[in-house]
Amino acid sequence: MLKGANLPVQAQAVRVELGWRSGPGVPDVDASALLLVSGKVRSDADFVFYNQPAHASGAVRHEGKKTGPDGVTDTLAVDLARVEPAVERIVLAASADGGNFGRVPGLRVRVLDATSGAEIARYESQDATVETAFLLGELYRRQGSWKFRAVGQGYGSGLAGLATDFGISVDDQPAPRTAPAAPAPTRPAPVRSEPVRPPRPAAPPAPAAPAPSPAPAPVRLSKVTLTKDAPSVSLTKQGGTSGAMRVNLNWQMRKQFRGWGAKLGRAVANHSDLDLDLCALYELSDGRKGVVQALGNAFGALNQPPYIHLDGDDRTGAVSSGENLTINLDHKDRLRRVVIFVTIYEGARSFADLDASVTLQPQHGAAIDFALGECTVPSTVCSLALITNTGSDLVVQREARFLVPERGVSPQRTIDYAYGWGMNWTPGRK
Repeated sequence: MLKGANLPVQAQAVRVELGWRSGPGVPDVDASALLLVSGKVRSDADFVFYNQPAHASGAVRHEGKKTGPDGVTDTLAVDLARVEPAVERIVLAASADGGNFGRVPGLRVRVLDATSGAEIARYESQDATVETAFLLGELYRRQGSWKFRAVGQGYGSGLAGLATDFGISVDDQPAPRTAPAAPAPTRPAPVRSEPVRPPRPAAPPAPAAPAPSPAPAPVRLSKVTLTKDAPSVSLTKQGGTSGAMRVNLNWQMRKQFRGWGAKLGRAVANHSDLDLDLCALYELSDGRKGVVQALGNAFGALNQPPYIHLDGDDRTGAVSSGENLTINLDHKDRLRRVVIFVTIYEGARSFADLDASVTLQPQHGAAIDFALGECTVPSTVCSLALITNTGSDLVVQREARFLVPERGVSPQRTIDYAYGWGMNWTPGRK
């Protein structure tokens, strides 16, 4: 499509893929969506992005990034049938983190039928230079039907500037500094010469006005990416130590095999046969230890020990939201340490030829994400992150350790040995 062109969208639900080619010096890119009424959001809740990944209506979800042979994609799922009648437009935006779009090759947006996967529309940006945010396209209503328009409007003020233009309150702007007011000079009270008269009866106090409801907190655009050189972050300093923290694992199979995958001939089976399990070893403050996993239906619980819950057992990774577990940080004082890990249940003999990424999304505070990197050993279990309660701080440590179980040793026992949990294990099924 050319800039400004539009076409009808017949599908009831679509996936919007923001794509680009990664490489040295290429900034990271993030997709976002704004649901508009009369050109503005109704509230900050109408902004869907990495720190606020789902709209309350369920109509728009941010599904996250994946790396494939054609580059990187960041995906939004839009269920047009669930969009509230008042919403007239859904703006589809991109923001660059660590540079401008002139350094991002192959920037494009695709609209796909969520059911069939068929491409409905594609717009490729050709003229980006110094922009740090882009309004790439929009879904809009016209005479009771939905259409897509290629927009291609750039912003030099980043995601904060773009969001502010549509009515979002952003807290990433530094607060203006104001000089403290000088104290007023004090004067001696004048001496009264007239006789003192008795005071008049005080009037009854007027009824107090109701206290105004507190303004909603502004949207936080900050995020944290953990790397080998900067592998840890304090949740306490990020303000993310309460509420529910969602942990998401997404993966995608590479089309070309290399490393151990090539040595093993075909290390992985068809994508539909691949089953990865997101798990967590926990140790509570009272010394109790255990595991949360699909194996043995040990899904955990949020409001009672272990305060960790596995949402389900996903077997797709790339075509849905992956595997998720939730940690109730309102009970962080009951948690001493948690190791989040992933195992291959079936469909592969190692993590070679898989691209996987992890996102930890606190209810309050910045999102934390990291990639696992390439596996170069015949590993069937990988520790993802270690969460430690030091008593004064809650720290997330990127692990990304691909472990190789010894013959006859289960992946769970391998993780146990690596982190000194000391539990007894028995065979299990799911």
